[in-house]
Parts: sequence; structure tokens; C-alpha cells
Amino acid sequence: MWSEFSQPIALSLQVAVISSLIVIISGTFIGRIMANTSFRGKTVIETFLMLPLVLPPTVVGFLLIVIFGMNSPVGHFIESISGFPVIFTWWAAVIAACVVSFPLMYQAAKLGFQIIDREIEDASRVDGADDRQVLRYVSIPLAMPSLVTGAVLSFTRALGEFGASLMFAGNIPGQTQTAATAIYVAIDSGDMTMAWLWAGALVLLSFSLLLAVQLIRK
Repeated sequence: MWSEFSQPIALSLQVAVISSLIVIISGTFIGRIMANTSFRGKTVIETFLMLPLVLPPTVVGFLLIVIFGMNSPVGHFIESISGFPVIFTWWAAVIAACVVSFPLMYQAAKLGFQIIDREIEDASRVDGADDRQVLRYVSIPLAMPSLVTGAVLSFTRALGEFGASLMFAGNIPGQTQTAATAIYVAIDSGDMTMAWLWAGALVLLSFSLLLAVQLIRK
């Protein structure tokens, strides 16, 4: 029973950690750019970046299958490099988690960088700091509360991802079955004990992370 319980939890954590690292780096980078630049078409790009937040998970999963499927150019390229298709692997779950959680990190990072007093950054440049040093020692520390919030929200979103992962990664026990998809199967089969155990573990993890963020912000 322990193995049956722990495998989906372990895979969910693995997917959430890897996807969060990718999303934190990319979301912070893009959020910084979008917060400090203005150009034609910016609104369209921002709308596209936020789109996974409002699209139905089935639509996201369908688009991922179209883009990364075995019949797509991207799918063929990945298969030629890795030797196997990405669809129906745990890497597919990582990609799905990245797509659905990115808007949360991006929006938090963008807002965090937007509220920084530009005079502070300009003063550091006057003192001899280059753009990289300003970002590392001034901008990121000042935006850190927002970045931490975005990171935790992205992690918890990835941890509970269900719809897109089910379509794109499947529900293969021991390989692609996360806790969220395991709960669905358990309820469908009438195994309420395991459903409660997995649901309780996800609730506890998510609650602990969100509580930690609230305490840090205070």
C-alpha cells in the first residue's frame, strides 16, 4: 500500500520541482523584460503569455499533443535527439505543468519589478554597477516577495495539474501517474481510502507552502 501511495506523490513532487525551476527562471526573465519595456504589440504578447491561465485544461492538452506529438516537426526533432517521443512520458507532465503554471510566475515577477523605485536602480548605476549587477543586487532583492509568491503559486499549480497532463502524459501507473490523476482513477474505481490519502497529502503540501508565503510576506 505504501508503494501504491508514494509513487504518484513522488512523481508529482518531481514534476512540480523541475517545472517550477524552469518556470521561475523563464518567468522572472520575461517578467523583468516586460516590466521595463514598451513596444508595439506588447499587449498581444502579454495576452498570449497569460492565455493558459484561462484556457480549459483539455484545450491546453490538445494543443500540446498537436505541437509535441509524434507527427509534428517538434515531436520528430525531440524523438531524433532523445530516441523516444515525449508524449506519454513524465517529461510530458513537466511540459504541461510548465505551460499552466508559467502565467502565475510571470505575472508575479512582472508586478514585483514594476513596483521597484527606478531611482534606486539609477542610483546604483551612477555608483558604477552594470545592468547585471543592478539586477542581481538591487532589482531581484527588492522584487523578492513577489518572486517568492509567484514561485510558490507556480509550484502548487504544477503539483495539482490534472487535465492537460492526463491528455498529454497519460495515466500510466509508475511512469506518468501523478497524485492528481491517481485521485481521479481511485474515485472512478471506488477506492475512496486511497483517494483520501492522495487528496490529503496534496492539501497538506499546498496549505503548508501557502502558509509559509503568508508568514514570509508578513
